[in-house]
Amino acid sequence: MAAHNELGKLGEEMAVNFLKENGYTVLDRNWRFQKAEIDIVCQKNETLAIVEVKTRSSIEIGLPIEAVNSKKIRLLTRAVDEYVCAKNLDLEVRFDVISIHKDKNSFVIEHLTDAFFHF
Repeated sequence: MAAHNELGKLGEEMAVNFLKENGYTVLDRNWRFQKAEIDIVCQKNETLAIVEVKTRSSIEIGLPIEAVNSKKIRLLTRAVDEYVCAKNLDLEVRFDVISIHKDKNSFVIEHLTDAFFHF
């Protein structure tokens, strides 16, 4: 497996642990619909959080969150519509981004809630 794929998997594991530690229940991981993949689907109270995880080994070329573009947002929006219908859910939906980057010998995790309002 390529190093960037391993880093991505590690980032998703860190994100899942972070979410659980902060009171979220993880419902699904890597859920696919057509060309879209939802990294993490989780719930806290009556809110369904659709979480995109971006992990980088450094921030030399920019912050991980900068990799979330309008195309990715469109794909995720379509996918979550299908997810909610397929699972017959009646919850408020929110899109979050968890940005992870390496800083020396540790990782920095940032959780941006309602992330798409910032784009």
